[in-house]
Amino acid sequence: MTVLGPLLMAAMVILPAYLSEIGEATTKKIVVLDETGWFYQKFKSGDKMEFTYTQDDFNTAKQKAMVTGAMLLYIPMTQLNIPVNAELYSEKQPGLNVRAYIKTVMKRVVENKKLLASGIDPEVIKASKVNINLVTVKVAENGEEKESYTEVEVGLAIFAGILIYFFIFMFGAQVLKGVVEEKSNRIVEVLVSSVKPFQLMMGKIVGIALVGLTQFLLWIILTGVFIGVFQAGLTGKDISEGIQMMTQSQSVNSGNAGQTLALVQMQEILGSIDFRVMIFSFLFYFLAGYLLYASLFAAIGGAVDNDADTQQFMLPITIPLIFSVVMSSVVVNQPDSSLSVFLSMFPFTSPVIMMMRIPFGVPMWQIWLSVVILLLTFVFTVWIAAKIYRIGILIYGKKVNYAELWKWLKY
Repeated sequence: MTVLGPLLMAAMVILPAYLSEIGEATTKKIVVLDETGWFYQKFKSGDKMEFTYTQDDFNTAKQKAMVTGAMLLYIPMTQLNIPVNAELYSEKQPGLNVRAYIKTVMKRVVENKKLLASGIDPEVIKASKVNINLVTVKVAENGEEKESYTEVEVGLAIFAGILIYFFIFMFGAQVLKGVVEEKSNRIVEVLVSSVKPFQLMMGKIVGIALVGLTQFLLWIILTGVFIGVFQAGLTGKDISEGIQMMTQSQSVNSGNAGQTLALVQMQEILGSIDFRVMIFSFLFYFLAGYLLYASLFAAIGGAVDNDADTQQFMLPITIPLIFSVVMSSVVVNQPDSSLSVFLSMFPFTSPVIMMMRIPFGVPMWQIWLSVVILLLTFVFTVWIAAKIYRIGILIYGKKVNYAELWKWLKY
């Protein structure tokens, strides 16, 4: 999976665009029979669509279109109402892009006709439409101003939070299954004769943590390599070469000015986000959050005999993680609210919630306070988990409940 995982992720990025390009390689021919005359020459060919117009009667036009494999767009004559109805005949599904384009053109033509009938020039309405550019500027405590991009920050916040949630669950479940497997196979009895139960538990937790971190870093590197290789193979040049050529040709071709401006805007967007804090915070909250939950998973694995018995203990532990994901919409809309700050400090939700808040900018004292609380809670949960693990790994054939776990903690 270390190699196959990045390969699949790269395929998810490359294949949709590649397959859509192959799927739209054939131009769709559409014959327009407009009895009203409102839409003559209004449908323009392009974007894998070719429009032609006919004056034949309906049956003849339909027969010719079906024989040639084209579609027939029939707009019937109306006596009293404006022409808002049309029929599209095709042997195959026309596709959403064809339907959307036809409806958009007809809607625009009909609206313009209605405006002209009311004595209103459609061009005046068109000229009155404007796009509002709202720039968000963050003012730091020291008075420094910095432009921010809310949409990008929301996307990064949700992506980082979901990724933390996914990795904690995935690698925590490996700890749980590993402990249950060793206990059911009686391997643990041999192991505890050489090492202390606490050392055995921490060795498994830390070992899987290092494996998870290594695999995660390899996924990032290999995914980037695979995407670069695929792009080079499909286009004959990589992204950096394309950007360089685009920049160099700006002085020659003024049509590339918009593309160059987009590149500059992208650089500004990326520069507005403190990726150094993002990366270090992600690594810390991944490791600390994993260690916190993995210790509890290990305790559950040591207390039960099989996977079926783990369900009653898993739900109370995983509820905070699930709740963190459920609250993601609230956090990204109000990252500085009292609830968001509290959830980013509460150790069982802070790995996910704090990573959702960091793209929006979080005071360093809140990050450090969250780090300290999370580390102290980890030490406490390891102490609890070790007491349960020490007794549970050598108990077989007994259904363990919460009352029994409480007794073990008091030993």
